Amino acid sequence: MELIQPGIGLIFWMTLSFLIVIFILKKFAWKPILNGLKEREKSIDEALNAAEKAREEMKNLKADNEKLLQEAKEERDNILKDARKMKDSIILEAKEKAQVEANRIVEGALVTIENEKSAAVHDLKNQIATLSIEIAEKILKEELKAKGKQKELIDKLVSEIKFN
Repeated sequence: MELIQPGIGLIFWMTLSFLIVIFILKKFAWKPILNGLKEREKSIDEALNAAEKAREEMKNLKADNEKLLQEAKEERDNILKDARKMKDSIILEAKEKAQVEANRIVEGALVTIENEKSAAVHDLKNQIATLSIEIAEKILKEELKAKGKQKELIDKLVSEIKFN
């Protein structure tokens, strides 16, 4: 039963020992321990703040990257759009130039054909006239071999000519 009901001397010495231990701990251990805990708490807070700042910076960088990516896509689309417009205008201009050149060539060919046709018709007329004269000359030579026929022809031609 002694363990259940301790004596007054034991309680006194236990209390005194406890107070001495608390005094020693307070004098030498509590301040360094509390300072260490405060420094540890401070470094943890700083680390958490730095992590939060890093997280915010990452969000900002991600937003900036997405913005830059979007701007690059828009610029690419604009460049492609301009390139398509330029291609279409070049093709249209080339078609127009080709059409103008084709029309000029066709007109030149038509003029050349007309000139050659006129020259051919003129040449053909000249040849027909020459042939006609030669045929007429041969026919007249045959018919006018006799002097009597010549005289009749001259008279006939003179009578056909009417003087005004």
